[in-house]
Amino acid sequence: MKKAEFIQVVSEKAELSKKDTQKVVDAAIEAVQEALVAKKSVSFIGFGTFSTADRAARKARVPGTDKIVDVPATTAVKFKVGKRLKEAVAKA
Repeated sequence: MKKAEFIQVVSEKAELSKKDTQKVVDAAIEAVQEALVAKKSVSFIGFGTFSTADRAARKARVPGTDKIVDVPATTAVKFKVGKRLKEAVAKA
């Protein structure tokens, strides 16, 4: 499902215009992004939790050439699935 399709479905379920729904979706995504940049977690009970994890710098081997390269330290986004979402997907 692409963002436009998502906005269409949410606008129908919430009985809002597509324009208003797009503003809400964009604001929600921006709020989640800002929280993750600040290294805070965002939790939606039953759906899941977005958080960040620091990855240390490491050395990696390139497949095929066996060349060793340095991989810099980075921060990655993690998502832990909530119980209700996990059960709903398992039933489908």
